[in-house]
Amino acid sequence: MKLVLAFHGTRDARGLAVCAAIADRVQASVDVPVVVAYADVLEPSVRSVVDSPCVVVPVFLAAGYHVRVDIPEQIGGRPGVLVTPPLGLDAVPAVRDRLVEAGVRPGDAVVLGAAGSSDAWALETVRVAAEAVGASAVGYVSTASPRIADVVAGLRGRVVVASWLLAPGVFHSALVASGADVVSAPVGDHPLVVAALVRRYRSAVASRLARVV
Repeated sequence: MKLVLAFHGTRDARGLAVCAAIADRVQASVDVPVVVAYADVLEPSVRSVVDSPCVVVPVFLAAGYHVRVDIPEQIGGRPGVLVTPPLGLDAVPAVRDRLVEAGVRPGDAVVLGAAGSSDAWALETVRVAAEAVGASAVGYVSTASPRIADVVAGLRGRVVVASWLLAPGVFHSALVASGADVVSAPVGDHPLVVAALVRRYRSAVASRLARVV
Protein backbone atom coordinates (compact mmCIF):
# COMPACT_ATOMS: atom_id res chain seq x y z
CA MET A 1 0.00 0.00 0.00
CA LYS A 2 1.16 3.51 -0.79
CA LEU A 3 2.76 5.37 2.11
CA VAL A 4 1.83 9.02 2.61
CA LEU A 5 4.12 11.02 4.89
CA ALA A 6 2.01 13.88 6.25
CA PHE A 7 4.07 16.89 7.36
CA HIS A 8 2.84 20.17 8.81
CA GLY A 9 4.07 22.27 5.90
CA THR A 10 6.55 25.13 5.74
CA ARG A 11 7.75 27.73 3.26
CA ASP A 12 11.27 27.55 4.67
CA ALA A 13 13.55 25.85 2.14
CA ARG A 14 15.50 24.16 4.94
CA GLY A 15 12.35 22.58 6.28
CA LEU A 16 11.31 21.38 2.84
CA ALA A 17 14.75 19.84 2.38
CA VAL A 18 14.27 17.88 5.60
CA CYS A 19 10.86 16.62 4.46
CA ALA A 20 12.41 15.46 1.19
CA ALA A 21 15.35 13.82 2.95
CA ILE A 22 13.06 11.92 5.33
CA ALA A 23 10.93 10.75 2.42
CA ASP A 24 14.00 9.60 0.49
CA ARG A 25 15.28 7.59 3.46
CA VAL A 26 11.88 6.03 4.09
CA GLN A 27 11.57 5.17 0.41
CA ALA A 28 14.88 3.31 0.62
CA SER A 29 13.40 1.11 3.36
CA VAL A 30 10.06 0.16 1.79
CA ASP A 31 9.04 -1.30 -1.55
CA VAL A 32 5.94 0.87 -2.08
CA PRO A 33 5.59 4.44 -3.36
CA VAL A 34 6.28 7.11 -0.72
CA VAL A 35 4.41 10.40 -1.19
CA VAL A 36 4.94 13.66 0.71
CA ALA A 37 1.83 15.67 1.66
CA TYR A 38 1.15 18.64 3.93
CA ALA A 39 -1.55 19.24 6.51
CA ASP A 40 -1.23 23.02 6.14
CA VAL A 41 0.57 25.84 4.32
CA LEU A 42 1.62 23.94 1.19
CA GLU A 43 0.38 21.64 -1.54
CA PRO A 44 -0.06 18.82 -2.13
CA SER A 45 -2.50 18.54 0.73
CA VAL A 46 -3.20 15.26 2.46
CA ARG A 47 -6.69 15.41 0.94
CA SER A 48 -5.31 15.53 -2.60
CA VAL A 49 -3.02 12.50 -2.39
CA VAL A 50 -4.89 9.90 -0.33
CA ASP A 51 -6.61 7.09 -2.14
CA SER A 52 -7.44 3.50 -1.34
CA PRO A 53 -5.50 1.64 -0.21
CA CYS A 54 -2.83 3.72 1.50
CA VAL A 55 -1.27 4.39 4.89
CA VAL A 56 -0.89 7.93 6.20
CA VAL A 57 1.91 8.47 8.72
CA PRO A 58 1.80 11.91 10.42
CA VAL A 59 5.36 13.19 10.81
CA PHE A 60 4.51 15.26 13.87
CA LEU A 61 6.15 15.33 17.29
CA ALA A 62 2.78 15.36 19.09
CA ALA A 63 -0.86 14.49 18.50
CA GLY A 64 -2.09 18.06 18.38
CA TYR A 65 -4.87 19.65 16.30
CA HIS A 66 -3.47 18.73 12.90
CA VAL A 67 -3.05 15.08 13.84
CA ARG A 68 -6.33 14.61 15.72
CA VAL A 69 -8.62 16.87 13.67
CA ASP A 70 -7.18 18.31 10.48
CA ILE A 71 -5.67 15.20 8.88
CA PRO A 72 -8.70 12.97 9.62
CA GLU A 73 -11.00 15.66 8.19
CA GLN A 74 -8.90 15.86 5.04
CA ILE A 75 -9.07 12.08 4.65
CA GLY A 76 -12.81 12.24 5.18
CA GLY A 77 -13.32 8.65 6.23
CA ARG A 78 -12.33 7.22 2.87
CA PRO A 79 -12.34 3.42 3.04
CA GLY A 80 -8.99 1.68 2.82
CA VAL A 81 -7.03 4.66 4.17
CA LEU A 82 -5.21 3.87 7.40
CA VAL A 83 -3.80 6.60 9.66
CA THR A 84 -1.05 5.70 12.12
CA PRO A 85 -0.15 7.47 15.36
CA PRO A 86 2.28 10.37 14.84
CA LEU A 87 6.04 10.13 15.25
CA GLY A 88 5.64 11.59 18.74
CA LEU A 89 7.79 10.25 21.55
CA ASP A 90 9.59 7.87 19.21
CA ALA A 91 11.67 10.95 18.34
CA VAL A 92 13.19 11.01 21.85
CA PRO A 93 16.19 8.76 21.03
CA ALA A 94 17.04 10.99 18.08
CA VAL A 95 16.84 14.08 20.33
CA ARG A 96 19.27 12.42 22.73
CA ASP A 97 21.66 11.74 19.85
CA ARG A 98 21.43 15.35 18.69
CA LEU A 99 22.33 16.46 22.23
CA VAL A 100 25.42 14.28 22.19
CA GLU A 101 26.36 15.63 18.76
CA ALA A 102 25.97 19.17 20.12
CA GLY A 103 28.40 18.45 22.94
CA VAL A 104 26.22 18.16 26.05
CA ARG A 105 28.27 17.60 29.20
CA PRO A 106 27.54 16.17 32.65
CA GLY A 107 26.25 18.93 34.88
CA ASP A 108 24.74 20.98 32.04
CA ALA A 109 21.29 22.45 32.61
CA VAL A 110 19.26 20.89 29.79
CA VAL A 111 16.08 22.58 28.57
CA LEU A 112 13.72 21.03 26.04
CA GLY A 113 12.91 23.72 23.48
CA ALA A 114 9.59 23.26 21.69
CA ALA A 115 7.49 25.24 19.25
CA GLY A 116 4.50 25.63 21.55
CA SER A 117 0.82 24.78 21.22
CA SER A 118 -2.57 25.61 22.68
CA ASP A 119 -3.44 21.91 22.56
CA ALA A 120 -3.26 20.21 25.97
CA TRP A 121 -2.42 16.82 24.40
CA ALA A 122 0.55 18.30 22.58
CA LEU A 123 1.82 20.05 25.71
CA GLU A 124 1.59 16.82 27.69
CA THR A 125 3.69 15.07 25.03
CA VAL A 126 6.33 17.79 25.39
CA ARG A 127 6.36 17.31 29.17
CA VAL A 128 6.86 13.56 28.82
CA ALA A 129 9.54 14.09 26.18
CA ALA A 130 11.42 16.45 28.49
CA GLU A 131 11.50 13.81 31.23
CA ALA A 132 12.66 11.17 28.76
CA VAL A 133 15.44 13.39 27.42
CA GLY A 134 16.58 14.29 30.92
CA ALA A 135 15.71 17.97 30.65
CA SER A 136 15.14 19.92 33.85
CA ALA A 137 12.78 22.40 32.20
CA VAL A 138 10.72 23.12 29.09
CA GLY A 139 10.63 26.37 27.14
CA TYR A 140 8.44 27.34 24.19
CA VAL A 141 8.97 29.61 21.22
CA SER A 142 5.32 30.66 20.86
CA THR A 143 1.74 30.13 22.04
CA ALA A 144 2.60 28.31 25.29
CA SER A 145 4.51 29.41 28.38
CA PRO A 146 7.14 29.71 29.71
CA ARG A 147 9.05 31.17 26.79
CA ILE A 148 12.41 29.64 26.03
CA ALA A 149 14.44 32.84 26.57
CA ASP A 150 12.91 33.33 30.02
CA VAL A 151 13.70 29.74 31.02
CA VAL A 152 17.30 30.02 29.85
CA ALA A 153 17.78 33.33 31.62
CA GLY A 154 16.62 31.81 34.90
CA LEU A 155 19.18 29.00 34.92
CA ARG A 156 22.74 28.99 36.20
CA GLY A 157 25.78 27.36 34.68
CA ARG A 158 26.08 26.02 31.17
CA VAL A 159 22.65 25.83 29.54
CA VAL A 160 21.94 23.42 26.68
CA VAL A 161 18.71 23.47 24.70
CA ALA A 162 17.51 20.16 23.28
CA SER A 163 15.51 20.95 20.17
CA TRP A 164 12.08 19.30 20.15
CA LEU A 165 11.67 20.27 16.50
CA LEU A 166 11.58 18.34 13.26
CA ALA A 167 13.41 20.80 11.03
CA PRO A 168 15.34 24.07 11.00
CA GLY A 169 13.42 27.27 10.44
CA VAL A 170 11.98 30.21 12.38
CA PHE A 171 11.38 28.18 15.55
CA HIS A 172 14.88 26.72 15.65
CA SER A 173 16.35 30.16 15.00
CA ALA A 174 14.45 31.36 18.08
CA LEU A 175 16.01 28.58 20.15
CA VAL A 176 19.46 29.60 18.91
CA ALA A 177 18.71 33.20 19.91
CA SER A 178 17.47 32.20 23.37
CA GLY A 179 20.80 32.86 25.10
CA ALA A 180 21.65 29.21 25.69
CA ASP A 181 25.29 28.15 25.50
CA VAL A 182 24.48 25.24 23.19
CA VAL A 183 21.44 24.40 21.05
CA SER A 184 21.13 20.99 19.45
CA ALA A 185 20.03 20.49 15.88
CA PRO A 186 16.44 19.46 15.07
CA VAL A 187 15.88 15.72 14.69
CA GLY A 188 15.62 15.99 10.90
CA ASP A 189 16.23 12.82 8.92
CA HIS A 190 17.97 11.04 11.79
CA PRO A 191 18.06 7.27 11.11
CA LEU A 192 16.07 6.61 14.30
CA VAL A 193 13.31 8.93 13.07
CA VAL A 194 13.22 7.17 9.72
CA ALA A 195 13.13 3.75 11.41
CA ALA A 196 10.21 4.85 13.60
CA LEU A 197 8.22 6.02 10.58
CA VAL A 198 8.86 2.76 8.76
CA ARG A 199 7.70 0.85 11.84
CA ARG A 200 4.48 2.88 11.87
CA TYR A 201 3.82 1.92 8.27
CA ARG A 202 4.61 -1.76 8.66
CA SER A 203 2.52 -2.03 11.82
CA ALA A 204 -0.47 -0.52 10.03
CA VAL A 205 -0.12 -2.91 7.10
CA ALA A 206 0.25 -5.90 9.41
CA SER A 207 -2.83 -4.83 11.36
CA ARG A 208 -4.87 -4.55 8.18
CA LEU A 209 -3.74 -7.96 6.95
CA ALA A 210 -4.61 -9.50 10.32
CA ARG A 211 -8.14 -8.11 10.08
CA VAL A 212 -8.53 -9.52 6.56
CA VAL A 213 -7.36 -12.97 7.63
